[in-house]
Amino acid sequence: MNIELVPLQENEKERFIKEIQAAFKKAVVEEFGDNGEEIIPREDVINSFNAAGAESYNIICNGEIVGGAVLKINPVTKINELQLLYIKLGNHSKGLGAAAWQAIEKLHPETKIWETFTPYFEKRNIHFYVNRCGFKIIEFYGPQHPLPCPPNPANTPPDMEYFFRFEKDMTAAQQNI
Repeated sequence: MNIELVPLQENEKERFIKEIQAAFKKAVVEEFGDNGEEIIPREDVINSFNAAGAESYNIICNGEIVGGAVLKINPVTKINELQLLYIKLGNHSKGLGAAAWQAIEKLHPETKIWETFTPYFEKRNIHFYVNRCGFKIIEFYGPQHPLPCPPNPANTPPDMEYFFRFEKDMTAAQQNI
């Protein structure tokens, strides 16, 4: 499988936003039903695009855009964050996410630690990060231990204050090679 990470152009950002919202809405609707609310508010995706150290990519397979990713790279600490990753609807369970993650790791071999977050109910994401990508669950957020930057409550489905934080220690991963 040939996966490429191609930098996202300004004129592609609206498409990216719509695709990531559709991909994430599927899990929320399955878990909570459809309340008509926007999943992953547009403003949150734009903030990810504009964050210091942000790199935004199309995930390309055989010349077709199959998803996207936003990374937040810290060249000083080398503790980098996977802010957003999605595979377009209709393209799941084909190994594209795992191949995209491998491409991201190759793009930033200097990384010491990768970090990401996902809501507690996203069983598919939890499986993906832990079992397919080698992340470990490091922290659980909830009412007694709130997220440092909670989601916008006006656009948040029930129970979305519950999140996992994942890390992948690349120095340990490299020692196991």
